[in-house]
Order: sequence, then C-alpha cells, then structure tokens
Amino acid sequence: MDLKVTRRQKIRHRIRRKISGTAEKPRLSVFRSNTDTYVQLIDDDNAVTLASASTKEKDIVAQKVPKLEKAKLVGEVLARKAVALGLTKAVFDRSGYLYHGRIKAVADGAREGGLKF
Repeated sequence: MDLKVTRRQKIRHRIRRKISGTAEKPRLSVFRSNTDTYVQLIDDDNAVTLASASTKEKDIVAQKVPKLEKAKLVGEVLARKAVALGLTKAVFDRSGYLYHGRIKAVADGAREGGLKF
C-alpha cells in the first residue's frame, strides 16, 4: 500500500477511536477522491447511514465550478437533508485528511446549511 494512504488510515483509525455518532448527533464522515467528494451522516449506534450527498448528484454536476466550490455545495446539500430529518448537531469526521481545502469547504458548507459541530 502507498505510504501516504497507510499514514491516512492510521490517522483515520486514531480519530475513529475517539468519536462516534448517535441518532441525535450523527457522525459527518467525509471521503475525498481525486475527482469527487462524498459525505454521510452516520448513526454508529445502529450502524446506519441517515443521509448522504456527493458531487455526483445531478444538481451539483450541472454546476460548472471548481472542486472546492462543489465540496461546499455538497456540505450545504447534506445540511439541508439533515435539517429535513430534524438533525441540527453532528460530529465532524475528517477521515484522516488535513482540515483544509475541500474538507474545510464541506464543513463550512454544512455550517452554513444549519448543522453545528
């Protein structure tokens, strides 16, 4: 396995030991690939995904903006889905990525959409 990926996995496992999501305060998990950004609200107690969003959704794909702005849109879309489910709080799980760039944009978008970390 690539050294960079292995390092991220170690950090990810270290983070996951400390945080987990509940039905009232789910875990907002972020995955970043080279082209896309995926986010989920996860209830770890019941092992179920409550809501998800990604840059592959039709309304986000239709917008011709850079990846950073698409990541922010993904955060806003997820926050809207969460508020519709009656959720206002979440625990942010950066999944071993540094908190900058697209990861930070997702968090900012989710905050603007109404989620609190």
